[in-house]
Amino acid sequence: MPIVDKILKHKLLLDTHIWIWLMNENPVFSDSFYTAIDRLSSQDGILISPISIWEIGMLVEKKRITLEMDCMDWIQKSLSAPGVSIAPLTPRIAIQSCRLPGNIHGDPADRILLATAHEENAVLVTCDEILLKYGKENFVFLYNPC
Repeated sequence: MPIVDKILKHKLLLDTHIWIWLMNENPVFSDSFYTAIDRLSSQDGILISPISIWEIGMLVEKKRITLEMDCMDWIQKSLSAPGVSIAPLTPRIAIQSCRLPGNIHGDPADRILLATAHEENAVLVTCDEILLKYGKENFVFLYNPC
């Protein structure tokens, strides 16, 4: 399960920063990523982890990010975008996040994202170099849209 070069019919799990950038129309993404997002938005193929919702709330409260509206309103608006759904946070995902193979740091949000992508058979979309490096260990598919 290497790093994916091209998104075809994959289900996508967006890392928190990718979700924020996508909803705020940050121009850092490749054209092929936008094409894939457009296609998947009609297929309910875009997943958001509950841990990303929590992480955004924490970032706003700590004033590490600013949103153009109230955090809860931003979350609700972003979750209502076409094709977006909330991935489950199951007991299996929680335990799997503690049992990730290979070398990965202890950040609980990243660990839950990795376990969710694995359990949902989804591609984790991230620009995080640490996660992309972990993707080379073949536990989960990753895609770098930047």
